[in-house]
Amino acid sequence: MTAAKAAIADGKGGFSIEPIEVDHPGEHEVLVRIKASGVCHTDWDSLRWGRPIVMGHEGAGIVLETGPDVSRVQPGDEVVLNWAIPCGHCFQCLHGNRHICENHNQVTAPKYMQGHSVLERTRFRGKGIERSFNIGTMSTHAVVREEALVKMNKGIPFSSACIIGCGVMTGYGSAVNAAKVTPGSSAVVLGVGGVGLNVIQGCRISGADRIIAVDINPQRLEFAKTFGATHTIQADKQDVGLLQAAEKVKAITGGRGADFAFECTAIPALGAAPLAMVRNAGTACQVSGIEQEISIDMRLFEWDKIYINPLYGKCDPYYDLPKIMNLYDKGTLLLDEMITRTYPLEQLEQAFEDMHGGRNAKGVLVME
Repeated sequence: MTAAKAAIADGKGGFSIEPIEVDHPGEHEVLVRIKASGVCHTDWDSLRWGRPIVMGHEGAGIVLETGPDVSRVQPGDEVVLNWAIPCGHCFQCLHGNRHICENHNQVTAPKYMQGHSVLERTRFRGKGIERSFNIGTMSTHAVVREEALVKMNKGIPFSSACIIGCGVMTGYGSAVNAAKVTPGSSAVVLGVGGVGLNVIQGCRISGADRIIAVDINPQRLEFAKTFGATHTIQADKQDVGLLQAAEKVKAITGGRGADFAFECTAIPALGAAPLAMVRNAGTACQVSGIEQEISIDMRLFEWDKIYINPLYGKCDPYYDLPKIMNLYDKGTLLLDEMITRTYPLEQLEQAFEDMHGGRNAKGVLVME
């Protein structure tokens, strides 16, 4: 057993930093020393999942030990963790949809499997405990399946690499893999927190000419300019469905609306807002994972508009994560600039406060 510490959610809205024990890896498993973990709204949501868990789903670290039959990594490798873990042989993996694996992905696995970790290598107060998305990166150590790991390019700081595993991949992939933003096009991004900023990056890298950032927070709109926004709109909280903001988008895009619109706010009341922003035959993309029931005026679909709801930027971890790291190496995709502040694990509460206050493009926990 390895003595470690981790952020433990109680399932009722609270968390604490606690000692845990992590076992040696089993077959196809790897022990990783976590060096950095991103902080995002999903981690905040996990406080209320109704069960104790090791928190965190964005991470990077160093391989300490490998179990039997591990072939992808070896001790000493620096790795990024991927929460949409593919099995490689289920229906969806065989059809190229590794991000919605039916066996290892806690989001898309059958209901009877959800909430139950396939690993039993972490113990808290003498009992096994689930890891968030089967990786639980807000922890000094983690045992994960080898399929959850992708080797890092040399020279990327752990604090920058860790956010690739969710916020960067989700945003970038939604623009590049899902919506397939085209050169010379126009795009509008609603909500420019960590994910929205990476949608902007994906649009910029895809060659969009006009990238419009919409948010209520002026500081976030300033962040958006750094990552590629050509126009900004400060929204009004009283603007129902962002219909007034939609008129401003149309004015910027010649009266028609944008070619692409991305919802990144996670606010159910804004679930239909991207449809109001796009032109006829445009594409709207629901990025933030709204799962509540909402009402939509079907006239917003007129005419020939497409509304898609991808998971995790349609990530193929073995292709997309190295591609993102290569774009970083070329200076095309910004990571270091996104890390506004780092925190020790014990300051997770402050990291959450700064996230909710819009003070960070991205906050990261650094494990010592």
